[in-house]
Order: sequence, then C-alpha cells, then structure tokens
Amino acid sequence: MDTFVRFMEEKFVPVASKIGAQRHLVAIRDSFMVTMPLMILGGLATMINNLPIPGFQEFMNSIFANESWKGFGDSVWEGTFAVLSVMIAYLVAHNLSKGYGKDPVATGVVSVASFFALGGATGMSSTGLFVAIIVAIISTELFVRLIGNEKLVIKMPDGVPPAVAKSFAALLPAMIVISIFGLITAIFAAFGFDDIINSFYEAVQQPFMGMANTYWSALLLAFITPFLWFFGLHGANMIDPFMQTINAPAIEANINAISNGDVAPYIVNKPFIDSFVNLGGTGATLGLIIAIYLVGRRNKAYKVVNNLSVAPGLFNINEPMLFGLPIVLNPIMFIPFIIVPMVLVSVAYFATSIGLVPVSTVMPPWVTPPVIGGFLATQSFSGAVLAAVNLILSVVMYIPFVKMGVDQALKKIAEEE
Repeated sequence: MDTFVRFMEEKFVPVASKIGAQRHLVAIRDSFMVTMPLMILGGLATMINNLPIPGFQEFMNSIFANESWKGFGDSVWEGTFAVLSVMIAYLVAHNLSKGYGKDPVATGVVSVASFFALGGATGMSSTGLFVAIIVAIISTELFVRLIGNEKLVIKMPDGVPPAVAKSFAALLPAMIVISIFGLITAIFAAFGFDDIINSFYEAVQQPFMGMANTYWSALLLAFITPFLWFFGLHGANMIDPFMQTINAPAIEANINAISNGDVAPYIVNKPFIDSFVNLGGTGATLGLIIAIYLVGRRNKAYKVVNNLSVAPGLFNINEPMLFGLPIVLNPIMFIPFIIVPMVLVSVAYFATSIGLVPVSTVMPPWVTPPVIGGFLATQSFSGAVLAAVNLILSVVMYIPFVKMGVDQALKKIAEEE
C-alpha cells in the first residue's frame, strides 16, 4: 500500500493537479457554480407545477381557473432553465478571459453574440449547453488574441472618454469573431443544416447524455471523486465540468417527461449523486462519523476530530474529516472511502431503475442534509427511505475499518509506554 501511495504521489498527483487547474475547465466549473442557484430555483418552481400529491392539481385548479396558477412556475422556468445556455456562453467567456488578463465583459458579450450568430436562438435552454461552452471557448481564444493586435485597434483622439476608447479598441476584433461564427452558420446551412444547435444536440449531446446515464458511468463517477480526494485533490471540482454538462439537460428532460406523463429518461444526474451517494460529502463520510461514535470513541484523536466534523458533515461539508482524521493518504481508510460510494451508487441506481424510487428531478442545494435531500430530489418519501438505507449501509461498511484504526492507535500507544 505504501508503495502504491508513493507511486501515485510521484506520478499521478502532479498530472491530476495540472488537469484540475486547467484554465478552460476552471472557467466552466466556476460558471456553473454561478448558475447553480438558478437551476435549483427553476427545478423547485417546476416541481410546484407538477407536485405529485393526490388532489393537489384539482385543488389548485378549483381556485385558479384554467391552470393560471402555473404561471409562476412557468415564468421562473423561463428565467432560469430556458436561458441557461445564454448565461453559460457569457460566464465561461467572462471567466476564461480573466485568466488571460483581458476585458471579461467585452469577451462575454462577444461570446453571447457569437452563440446567437451560430443559431443560439433555437437553443437557449439546456439543449444548447454543449454548443454554448464550445462557442465560449473558441470565441474567447480568438478574441483575446485579436484584441492584442495593435493593427486592429481604432485609435481615438485625445480627450475621448476611456470607456469609449476601450469599446472602439475591441470593435474590429469583436466584428471579426462574430462574423466567423456567422460564416460557419451560412456554410452549414448550405449543406442543409439549418439548425446547428438542435442538430448537434441530436447527434452528439443526447447520445453522450445517454452514455453517461448507464450504471457503469455512475459507478465510475462514484469511484473517481473519492479516489482523487484520497490524494488531496478536490475530486468534486475536477469532475464538475463534466457533471454539469450532462446535469442540466438531464434534469430538464426528466421534468418534461414527467410533465407529459412519460417515464423520466435519466437516472444519473447531480441530485442523484448528491442525495444518495455523497451522504455527508464525498465518500459518504457521515456514515464514518456515525461509525466512530459507535465503535471509535476509545481513540481520542478520532473522537476530537469527529466532534468537530459532525456539524459540517450534516450539511455535506467534510473537509474537517478529510484532513483532520485524516482520510487523505490514510491507507486504512482508502478501501472504505472508495468502496462505500460505489456500493451506494449501485443500490440507488438499481432501486431507481426498477421503480422503487422516482428519478431525481429537483436539485436541492448541495448543503441539504442527507435523507431530506433524497426526499426533495425525488419529491417522494421513498427517496428519503433510500437515502436512509444508504446511510445505514455506509455506517456498517465503515465500522470494521474504524475498529482497525482504533486497534492500531491503541497498540501504538501501548508500545510507546
């Protein structure tokens, strides 16, 4: 085990650290963090419109004629999910340009304009998400290079306000970048692709979401995040760009399917992972906290860290446990920290696939306590029960390793005495 850890520290960790700090991935991750409250709000508003409580719809319709009460939820959806791709097109470009030290506002505006030049008006919701990210990255890379070319700067006479001079400095680069995307649209149209956004969605994004929805992809997601965390790398942040690109379209597709009376097509999404796998944080460490209270109190170090970790752990914040126990680079905790999430995702996936638990359609805030999160994500008490069952499973699986850690600690103390 020690040899493996040394090998990973020397060979794997430096590469993974570079990937995690890669400017494009960081820009995508930070952009989705900004839109997270909007996705939560949009999901909750849609949940109200489709609340699966017997008699609720009839009761509301009896008060408000012609389902007018649904106007609130519909309006909130229009301001959140319906324009998500536009916001991402701006935010990714904005964040990426800051890394280059260029004007983030101008870059974001050019990105949005380029997105619409490519036909973004037909894909402003999550269906255009992949294209919005691609456009944001390409337009930013072009714009930041062109804006630094002195030959493309329109020089203004002295005395012109700085804001005006700045806008004219970006004029030609902006025109060139937007024109390039307009030309791409014209070329595609000449070959019969009048709607690039939806064509891309049907050809690439939808199949990719389907691949990411399999049991094996869920198992991989459950493995890779704690694996990275074991070596001190923020696994959740590193895979978040990937998760978010499939998350919003999957939730929207589930909501639309249920609204139309169809079966929700996507089991794997962020609320599924948050509510049934990351109980207390990556590695389901709330189960570890409970296990230490049950069998680990003889180890004073465990007990102190546990008392400090329990409050944050209830809200899925587990850095005190990761670095205080520690779990990071702790060979005893390596196995359960990796295996527990994989078992939990398996239980949750098959429970959902056979219909014991509804598919997750609402994205609770990530700090929502376990069990409550399961109820909110699925709008069902069966979701809460599944989260509770998974929490119990995590406790049971952590107990033998807590005992092992306690025995080793006590043995070491005895030897020192």
